[in-house]
Amino acid sequence: MIPSIPIDKNEMLKYYKPIAIDTHKGIQGHALIIGGSYGKIGAVCLSSKAALKAGCGLVTAFVPRCGYEIVQIAIPEVMVLTDVKKKCISNISFDIQPDAIGIGPGIGQDELTQKTFLKFLKNNKAPLVIDADALNILSKNKAWFLLLPSRSILTPHPKELERLIGEWNSEEEKFEKTISFSMQYHVVVVMKGAPTHIIDGQTIYKNTTGNPALATAGSGDVLTGIITSLLAQGYEPLQAAILGVYLHGLTADIAVPKTGFQSFVASDIIDHLGAAFLSLE
Repeated sequence: MIPSIPIDKNEMLKYYKPIAIDTHKGIQGHALIIGGSYGKIGAVCLSSKAALKAGCGLVTAFVPRCGYEIVQIAIPEVMVLTDVKKKCISNISFDIQPDAIGIGPGIGQDELTQKTFLKFLKNNKAPLVIDADALNILSKNKAWFLLLPSRSILTPHPKELERLIGEWNSEEEKFEKTISFSMQYHVVVVMKGAPTHIIDGQTIYKNTTGNPALATAGSGDVLTGIITSLLAQGYEPLQAAILGVYLHGLTADIAVPKTGFQSFVASDIIDHLGAAFLSLE
């Protein structure tokens, strides 16, 4: 097996930057979360709230019109921009300048969504985290990989990874294919799983936090929000991915003695982020 670097507390403390005493929201980073479709606005709510709870000064959600009231009511601290269409993302346009963008949670694969995603990739200059159906749209249109900004972060679960890199016959082949994918397109790949691995070119990092409680709906949406938040706060892409994955797993380790495995839900990750951060102080 290819050797990996363990993502543990010692590794974290190399990257972790405590919040400056004289900071304000304008310099704590502005994250934009783009996603949602009819019936899947919850994914954006989870991502956006996680971005705030991971320390971002400002968070904006870009959703279809049907998501406007949902996000405004669910998370009053998040600003909301809406698409012209009611049920899906059809035209990604905004006049803000986010420090990082997370795209994909709940976004669906509507034809209009696919077209505007291509247009977005052609024009976007901001650091990017790509998740969920945004990954599935990419895997249908492999030529678009070339449009990704260097050091974009991709967060596939095993099935999404298979769509991106093709099938594999062994764990070793899976890692080899992911490494060559990361090198070819200059991207950081967060291979979600038990445990989660992060692939950065030929370097593999293996997370040491987390447990089966994280196998729950919305868990990945929360991870996207956390990583996008850290990216917006000025962490390098690899640092944001490593720190995000570590904190995400740690919340479950902290919570499970109280919740049990079965009753832990994605919102519990967000609720325990504070304790996870405090453990690094």
